[in-house]
Amino acid sequence: MARASWISLKGVVFFGGAALMLAPALVAGSIYAGGLQQHTEVLLAEKLRARGEVGADQLARRLHQLWQDVDGLSRSIDLARLDGARHDISLLARLDKRYSWIGVASIEGQVLAASGGILEGESVAQRPWFRLGLERPAAGDVHEAQLLAKRLGNGRDPLRFIDLSAPLRRADGSVAGVIGAHVDWRWVTETLGSLGAAGTEVILLSRDQRVLYGPPDLVEKPLTVGAAAAAVRGTGTAVTRETWPDGKDYLAVSVPAVGHADLPSFGWSLLVRESVDSALAPTRDLVRSFWTLLGTGALFALALLFLIADWVAVPLRRLVAAASEMETRAPTHPPHPESRYEEVRRLSISLVRLQTRLRD
Repeated sequence: MARASWISLKGVVFFGGAALMLAPALVAGSIYAGGLQQHTEVLLAEKLRARGEVGADQLARRLHQLWQDVDGLSRSIDLARLDGARHDISLLARLDKRYSWIGVASIEGQVLAASGGILEGESVAQRPWFRLGLERPAAGDVHEAQLLAKRLGNGRDPLRFIDLSAPLRRADGSVAGVIGAHVDWRWVTETLGSLGAAGTEVILLSRDQRVLYGPPDLVEKPLTVGAAAAAVRGTGTAVTRETWPDGKDYLAVSVPAVGHADLPSFGWSLLVRESVDSALAPTRDLVRSFWTLLGTGALFALALLFLIADWVAVPLRRLVAAASEMETRAPTHPPHPESRYEEVRRLSISLVRLQTRLRD
């Protein structure tokens, strides 16, 4: 005896049609959503890369403008004419407010001439910018100049500077002294601030991976994420996606060098980062809308498929009922004349003929 089937024709049509309809839609939708998110990440990385490279170049070019002034003075200043040197230095400091102080010192470290006469006669022999400037053109990382701060500061806010220095040479090439310039760090931070955008953060790193500029919770702290290590290694622009100390995932681009032409190296590198969640939020909204639209369409299609399955199954149910009646008792009325589709029409005709024979 044949085993009874557990599913009806209506179920076969409905569930089979649903599987054939939904499976390709789900696979295609998943591929589309994944591809869209991946494409968005690629575009975000390119955007951050462009911003980082342009930002590093822009900062380096502006610093190079300052360096050209210092380098030009190092070639033109004659320590035998200190009045002329003091005039040139003071004029440059007045014209360009980015300089907090410019001065020249003898080879022994005594300041001979300076903008505004500040620190003249005092010794700077132990200052890093002076010691480096005796050997070569040099750039110094951000620092607080306590001696200069007493003359320029307001007593409340600490003053911070970066240094540019170069040797002063005699006609025979020997070193006669050093010219040094303190550049206001606030100008650097304002420049870096202009490089950011909504949702995008710019981070400036020292050569020892210390954050010089960036989010307040990171400033003056060592940064140990992979993006910082890639930036300090100087292996070229790199893109990383990782979890940062605040527990959030960021996509970051590291630019390993901030330099232009003959600008002495500060040892800086630049990071540009953006939160993955905030960056992908519009894409996720789009994907969510896509799945909502797909789900709505699928529900409508399933409802339509249910009606179709019922439309297909109803004639067969009526014919089955008529056949069952023939098995148990004499039929009181002929089978319903089915004509929805060819198979049930022919089956209906066959049952009518069978009923007629049984009566005969």
